[in-house]
Amino acid sequence: MQKLTGLNELISLKTKRALVTGCASGIGRAIAFRFAEAGADLLLVDMNPQGLEDLKQQLTSYNVKTDTFVVDLSKKPEIELLWSNLLGKEPEILINNAGIYPLRNFLEVDEAFLNNTLQTNLTSVFWMSQKMIERNMRKGGVIVNVSSIEAILPFKNDLAHYNLSKAGVIALTRTLAKEYGKHNFRINVILPGGIMTPGIERLARKIYALRLDLLKEGLDFRRRIPLGRFGEPDEVAKMALVLASDLASYVNGAVIAVDGGFLSA
Repeated sequence: MQKLTGLNELISLKTKRALVTGCASGIGRAIAFRFAEAGADLLLVDMNPQGLEDLKQQLTSYNVKTDTFVVDLSKKPEIELLWSNLLGKEPEILINNAGIYPLRNFLEVDEAFLNNTLQTNLTSVFWMSQKMIERNMRKGGVIVNVSSIEAILPFKNDLAHYNLSKAGVIALTRTLAKEYGKHNFRINVILPGGIMTPGIERLARKIYALRLDLLKEGLDFRRRIPLGRFGEPDEVAKMALVLASDLASYVNGAVIAVDGGFLSA
């Protein structure tokens, strides 16, 4: 009889180094905590230096190494500098979570606005993944990208630019999974939906106070979720942990919704 590897060993990330982008708050922050709990040393990337420092302090109880990097991922030179600083301590796991969620009517989107959205949400994932694969070509690794259910089923208005960027993340993920699986890379994408992050809460309070049509839109969204509630960032983080660990040793090119069943409703 084949001897099964124990669950504790399968979920463990000890001896691994994980780079998490957009981790000063929300889903990225929750991922950092779950990965620290699993024993991974962390490379924390965000534009918010205070948020990074606060997170680093809160992670001290997990007894893992943490390094922080203030990076604007919409700018390729800053990505290049980041990976130069990682020479000799490259991650075995990359979580491309950073992204922005700006609302704007399609007819009012200008070139600068569109470029900023694409560069932050999609182009940064391209360059970060390129560096990850380039540096780990001999040994492989894990990449988990974060897209959105909006890329599959547009629901909210004023997000054409956002949905375009997140659909690109899915296409990139599946392409890289096909091309680099033979080099021992596992590359998957999570589609969060209805996750109540602090940023979404602030945006909702601001917008719903001004536009009753958006309030109705939010209520309609919630009513469509089969589980009947919004999700928590940690519920996405737990899936990221599964995909990063040996629990998902044969999962590659998967598109996994964490949405309470929204896409199925």
